[in-house]
Amino acid sequence: MLLTPLGVLAGMPASGQGSSGYLVHAGDTTILLDAGPGTALSASRHLDERALDAVFISHQHSDHIYDLLPLGKMLLSKRLRRDERTLELEIDESVAAVPLFVPRGALAALRTLAALFPVTTHPLLDRAFDLAFDVHEYEPGDTHTVGAASLRFELLAHVSPNCGVRVEAGTDSLVYTGDTGLTDALPALADGAGTLLSESTLRETDRSGHGHLTAQEAAQAARAAGVTDLVLTHFSSTDPIDHAWHRRSAAEIFAGPIHIAQPGLPLFVSPTRKASA
Repeated sequence: MLLTPLGVLAGMPASGQGSSGYLVHAGDTTILLDAGPGTALSASRHLDERALDAVFISHQHSDHIYDLLPLGKMLLSKRLRRDERTLELEIDESVAAVPLFVPRGALAALRTLAALFPVTTHPLLDRAFDLAFDVHEYEPGDTHTVGAASLRFELLAHVSPNCGVRVEAGTDSLVYTGDTGLTDALPALADGAGTLLSESTLRETDRSGHGHLTAQEAAQAARAAGVTDLVLTHFSSTDPIDHAWHRRSAAEIFAGPIHIAQPGLPLFVSPTRKASA
């Protein structure tokens, strides 16, 4: 399994870097985890020769979901063809819609977003969330199979309900946090996984209740879960010096390999140490 970060920032894009978004390649299966601003452009560089098999959205904050509209229009263009007689656009049924897993209630918000920018002459172009995506509103604890991969969603700790996801394929497994604060649910979800892709937003423990982690708290979860390696992401800064500080801070707690997620730089996902419960 291969992990390719598309964007690694908390909040909005900066210095040419996008917000949260990660491609996971498991054999011939490709899954996008979150779609923050800037990730649609980055994804287009990686998906010309590889089909997108599913999209997972951890929660309804703009830095994790906003690029679903341009991504959906990109996918929709692959499903449309022009009738040679009428010159009208029509759906190419030989091209399948892409499964999209979003939190309960997200579909209504996404349709509202799409409706803000109508294309009156070609109404099909406004139906990304009906035609480009096959939308599934998930609940915590749900499991799904996508090609070679299995996905399990579990509720973590954030001001907007956020589910982390465990992705398993063959001998490899990856757990992605989305956004979360301290919670026993994270090491439980990551128990025995190969790689933990964890947010590392803060330098000091969150006292606001919003729900974010420091690098040391991410490392504590990695150690408690017994994962092989830890990948830090969702940074508040683009400064490599700041990222290195997070890595050093995590290394005080977690003895395994620690990586900094960097846009466009693939990382191999480690084998599962213990089967998911």
